[in-house]
Amino acid sequence: MSVFSSMNTTTSALTAQRLRMDVISSNIANIDTTRARQVNGEWEPYRRKTVALASSEGTFSSFLNKAMGKSDSPGNGVKVTKINEDYDTPFKLVYNPSHPDANEDGYVRMPNVDLLKEMVDLISATRSYEANVTVLNANKSMLTKALEIGK
Repeated sequence: MSVFSSMNTTTSALTAQRLRMDVISSNIANIDTTRARQVNGEWEPYRRKTVALASSEGTFSSFLNKAMGKSDSPGNGVKVTKINEDYDTPFKLVYNPSHPDANEDGYVRMPNVDLLKEMVDLISATRSYEANVTVLNANKSMLTKALEIGK
C-alpha cells in the first residue's frame, strides 16, 4: 500500500464532486431553455442531467476482502461512470401563448429541472467536497508530522 493511496482516493472523490457541481450548475443555467436540441425536426427543451458515481473497485465483496487484508489496498476511490439525462420526469407545461415555442393551445414545454431539487443536490455535493478537502488536509498533516519525526 502506497503512502499516497489515501490521497489518490480523496483526489478522485474531489474530482467526482466537482463534476457533479458542474452538471448541477449546468442544470440551473438551463432552467428556461426551451430549445436545447432537435429530435425528429422538432425542438426539445433541455433535459435535466445527473452524474452516476461508482467505486473504482467494483463490488462490496472486493472491498471486504481488501479490508480483511486479503489484498494490498483497501480502495481506489470513486469514478464517474456516466452523465445521465432524466427521461423519467416529464417536461413542465406552462401557459404562455405569446412564447415562440408555444403549441396551438398556448402551452410551452419547459425543461424538467426543479430548482429546489438542484439546490439540495448542490448543497450535498458541496458538503461532500468540503469533507474530502478536510480528509486531504488531515492526510497532508499526518505525512508532514511523519517527515518531522525523521529529522
